[in-house]
Amino acid sequence: QVQLVESGGGLVQAGDSLRLPCAASGLTFSRYGMGWFRQAPGQERDFVAAISRTGLTTNYADPVKGRFTISRDNAKNTVSLQMSSLKAGDTAVYYCAATQGLRIGSSDREYDFWGQGTQVTVSS
Repeated sequence: QVQLVESGGGLVQAGDSLRLPCAASGLTFSRYGMGWFRQAPGQERDFVAAISRTGLTTNYADPVKGRFTISRDNAKNTVSLQMSSLKAGDTAVYYCAATQGLRIGSSDREYDFWGQGTQVTVSS
């Protein structure tokens, strides 16, 4: 059974940094592209960032470029999202997702497995 477990969420102030790790189990981690999405209250789930199987290719949504960094450790079956210069608009539930496809796209339909999410709240 595939499990993706996010952690690291919390309440921070604008300008702060936060790191969200996601631990994966039940899959051959190095064969999956990984992504992060977020969903704010009353909003659709939006793409944040993705990383290829090897970690050599990354993809970011425009609102987070230059502030967020996605990384992975295939030896530890983890993917992380390092967030800096946080803004109130980054407040959302953040989800980790895995895709068997070679493409690390921005559509949630391309992802096969999802975590339960972790809440990030940024106060202004």
